[in-house]
Amino acid sequence: MSPVTSGANGQPAPVVPDSSTVPVPADERRTDRRQSSVLPGLGLALGAAAVALLVQWVAPPVSPLLVAIVLGVALTNLWSIPDTFAPGMKVAAKRLLRLGIVALGLQLALGDILALGLGMIIVVLLIVGLGIGGTFVMGKALGVPPMQRLLIACGFSICGAAAVAAVDGAVEAEEEDVASAIGLVVVFGTLMIGLVPAILSLMDLTHHQEGLIAGGSIHEVAQVVAAGGILGGGALATAVVVKLARVLMLAPVITVIGLLRRRGDAPVGDSGPPLIPLFVAGFLVAALARTLLPLGPTILAGGKVLETILLSAAMFALGCGVRVSVLKKVGGRPVVLGALSTVWVFAVATTGVLLIG
Repeated sequence: MSPVTSGANGQPAPVVPDSSTVPVPADERRTDRRQSSVLPGLGLALGAAAVALLVQWVAPPVSPLLVAIVLGVALTNLWSIPDTFAPGMKVAAKRLLRLGIVALGLQLALGDILALGLGMIIVVLLIVGLGIGGTFVMGKALGVPPMQRLLIACGFSICGAAAVAAVDGAVEAEEEDVASAIGLVVVFGTLMIGLVPAILSLMDLTHHQEGLIAGGSIHEVAQVVAAGGILGGGALATAVVVKLARVLMLAPVITVIGLLRRRGDAPVGDSGPPLIPLFVAGFLVAALARTLLPLGPTILAGGKVLETILLSAAMFALGCGVRVSVLKKVGGRPVVLGALSTVWVFAVATTGVLLIG
């Protein structure tokens, strides 16, 4: 019991509680625990992003996003990552990814896309629309589950792992489905870096046409850059613009998915999931800002660095979900679907470019 001392009038003096024993409000304790719990995983993801940027600085053609994914896959399969890293990794895979997609919008100048011409814009719409639809139909024929084939279809038809993760952010897919879709995007997209230039070299095409096909058929932006560099000439610049046009299709596709979910999943009296996720709206606002505002090169360069850091950290966290043991359980059907989708998207892109001349 604490001793009681007398005051000036012989009355007991008030007892001043020891600061170490003062109870902390529960909400403050939860906030402190939450912040401390996310720091290890978040720090690991950002550290991996820094390593990926360092690799790009040493070898500029190498994509930091691809390096980050490979680092994540290697780490999770070679080392049992402690559970203390899990909360922060989830933040990186979700929130940092969404912020990175918003920053990606700053790289999209709508004027450059419009300069492709009406014919090529229609081809891009067909690549994405027929790519998703065709992959979904083939996946159904193969017996691939609906959510898994949706992720594969969007990843292969729009912009690779970022599209897979964006769709996951809208539909909350199973971790195994997301991991398998990302793994397939990495494998087949990497193969396309060498295969597309090799195939196009056998065709009598201009550098401009080669760039249109490469940008219209390869999965990831970074993979398009690598293939465009191999093609040479003016193919690289053309390929990147076409690829960014496909990236822009991420917004309407996510909106359509959100609309379908609202119709199919929302219980009576519930508004359902948002029609347009906040990060997709931010992506569109960033693209409009790039198009309409006089953003200087410093702002654009800073936005590019921020986008690379955020997406690299997110790709590392997503890569940590790609476990070989899980992929073995997935089976061969998604792999076959990935191969068929790759061929299908390439065929649509090539046919469209040849038709418009």
